[in-house]
Amino acid sequence: MQFTLTDIEHAPLEELLHESERVRTATFGNKIDLCAIVNIKSGRCAMNCRFCAQSVHYSTQTPIYPLRSTEELGEATRTLWKQGIFRVGWVASGCGPTKEELNTIIESAEQVLSNSPAGLAGSLCCASLGQLDSDSLARLKKAGFRRYHHNLETSEQFYPQICTTQHWRDRFATLERAKGLDWKVCSGGLFGLGETWNDRFQLALTLRTLQVDSIPLNFYNAVSGTPFANREPLNLEEALRIIVLFRLTLPNAAIRICGGRPKIFAEYSHMLFRAGADALMTGNYLTTTGISPEQDRKIIHENGLQTIN
Repeated sequence: MQFTLTDIEHAPLEELLHESERVRTATFGNKIDLCAIVNIKSGRCAMNCRFCAQSVHYSTQTPIYPLRSTEELGEATRTLWKQGIFRVGWVASGCGPTKEELNTIIESAEQVLSNSPAGLAGSLCCASLGQLDSDSLARLKKAGFRRYHHNLETSEQFYPQICTTQHWRDRFATLERAKGLDWKVCSGGLFGLGETWNDRFQLALTLRTLQVDSIPLNFYNAVSGTPFANREPLNLEEALRIIVLFRLTLPNAAIRICGGRPKIFAEYSHMLFRAGADALMTGNYLTTTGISPEQDRKIIHENGLQTIN
């Protein structure tokens, strides 16, 4: 069944959920993928993204710390492995790492990922380090990372409304370089920033053109001290329609629900799967509290689904 953008906005929600769940099941069966992140460097980002708690341009209560040590990264990563979360992302604030930071991250990865659980060999570890050139991406891949994460956030047209210190095209170029080096790529967006439905659709089309493997969908949770502090969260129905849009536009990509999930969906988490989501970010987010792996597994199992790990 084909749906237009107008249908996604206005068709009866039950019809959309039925089709989206059918597509998810046809591609992914009853399996749900869980991932989690380790914040390896927090705050003091020079970019002025108007939604971000980590921007140096705004006064927020976000913890600030430099690049964590190999020992700290190893401990945090192994804690997630012990919880059965084997897709772990290392995420650093900033437009991109310095040369010294990149060297340290690579050295840490070589030590930590070489001791990953038997059979994984670091293949499920992801890097989220901002804009990088091809040489840096190649070095990270050699160190053991196998997926690169870098959100486009929104459409190219709307992006200047949320950030003026970096360009959407530069973000896009990093993803092109990663794909050119045969990386698995994770890229998605943040919703509830004032973007239109067409902006959302254009982002989905861009991600389809890039043939991304995983699409994190984040829903804005207002942060005190930022220019978007007074933005109201999206309502449940609109958020579900966004998930449907990405599932139906990208039927073979993982649709991963991330930031904002506890606030937007709360006791309606079961509807995520009907809307087409086949993956969740579990545990805490970069600057906010999330849902524990135990709670997420309970939600998944109560809906007749299974985790991949």
